Amino acid sequence: MGFYILRNQVVVPASGAVEFGKWVETADRVVSKAQVADIEVSTVFLGIDHQFYNGPPLLFETMVFGGDLDQTCRRCSTWDEAVEQHETILSEVLNRVYGYYKPG
Repeated sequence: MGFYILRNQVVVPASGAVEFGKWVETADRVVSKAQVADIEVSTVFLGIDHQFYNGPPLLFETMVFGGDLDQTCRRCSTWDEAVEQHETILSEVLNRVYGYYKPG
């Protein structure tokens, strides 16, 4: 199991669980959060690799709480991917709630 921390939005391997644990105590791990009616879309840095197969570490997670996409979960590897993933899922939520979404 791999542990990671963020330095200026860049993923850095932690030396182990102790370093990760100390870092996570004070870290702001939120990439983005949005509220649409009674639905929350949340994207956070997990810091623990959730890749269970071959491939890059999955360290960021976007989840939906509420609505018909409740418990939808997507994971990715980098901060930039997490920002894009958040916007994609938020767009889907907005489309379902309001029937359309205009970015910007």
